[in-house]
Amino acid sequence: MSSDLLIVGAGILGLSHAYAAARRGLKVRVFERSATPLGASVRNFGQALVTGQPPGPMLDLARQSRDIWAHWAQACGFQLKRNGSYLFARTEAEEHLLEAFCAGRAREHGYNVALLQGAALNDLYGGQFRHHRAALHGEDDQQLYSREAIPALINYLAQELNVEFHFSTLVRHVEPGQLHSTAGRFRGEQIIVCSGHDYQTLLAESIAPLNPQICRLQMLRARPRLELNLQHAVLTGLSCVHYGAFADLPQAAPVQAQILREAPHLHEHGIHLLISPTPHGDLIIGDSHDYGSDASPFNAEQVDDWLIELAEQTLGCTLQVLERWQGVYGSRGPAPFSFVQAAAGISIALMHTGVGMSVGPAMAERNITALWGPAC
Repeated sequence: MSSDLLIVGAGILGLSHAYAAARRGLKVRVFERSATPLGASVRNFGQALVTGQPPGPMLDLARQSRDIWAHWAQACGFQLKRNGSYLFARTEAEEHLLEAFCAGRAREHGYNVALLQGAALNDLYGGQFRHHRAALHGEDDQQLYSREAIPALINYLAQELNVEFHFSTLVRHVEPGQLHSTAGRFRGEQIIVCSGHDYQTLLAESIAPLNPQICRLQMLRARPRLELNLQHAVLTGLSCVHYGAFADLPQAAPVQAQILREAPHLHEHGIHLLISPTPHGDLIIGDSHDYGSDASPFNAEQVDDWLIELAEQTLGCTLQVLERWQGVYGSRGPAPFSFVQAAAGISIALMHTGVGMSVGPAMAERNITALWGPAC
């Protein structure tokens, strides 16, 4: 039972590494403790954002990942919206920040964006968003429905690239060249652990120096009470103090000050609004951010109420909540991501932010290139 690569975890990082290796003709096995992926990769918004990434490595990875997602959507047959996102400025300070971004950083680093104001904003979705001051159209941003895209990617890897999956299989221990699991012992030239926010089951001693934390999110799925037919991912100026493309600009300080002055509860609970349409007419809405060494299982109804209120204000319509759940992802490590060599032939791939869908595919391609060289 020898393979070129053994991967622990079938989330987006594990699947991305499996794809990068399998397309080089390598024999790959993937181990997942549950019967289907249940972690951050299926609980998220499915937003693969380029616009929000800061200049430098994260922006480069997001752009490269964009092309990989396009290939996967075509090969796997899942829906991928490639028409971008809209980030709405609700206040004068948010509008000034977007104007400064477009005039400076966007031009300098080639962000593919357009700022809609006046008549252009009023024409958007038949005037549904005219109560905002401006909208930044991030034209390179993509959006997918993770609950359908991740299983479709797994099926493609298994059927077309001969990746062998072992679901409902707990990996108990890894050592150079060997993996011990509830399905038996397996041999592999390389082992990559993509265990998400589980920092204790495997290689805890190698992970501990990173001092990672866990971020817990409150999220919803809702249906608008009018025929909105939303086809774009939606954000607001709240995201400008969260995403690196905007947060360090001088014009972000007044936005943050206004939030602290007028809505301190949003800052306290890390709330910034994201809305993603599903292929079925529903909307995924969130989120809040609660950091710690463990994820409390208890959601606050008040946080959900604030999220719903923000979403209804942004969309200009009322919502019917269909589902509520908790997202959990790894966060606050020494960098946005880590690739740690734990032992000979054993490495760990970890995200320390919530942008795994945006940069994970290219991050994995880079890691596999470091191990086996570029693909032919």
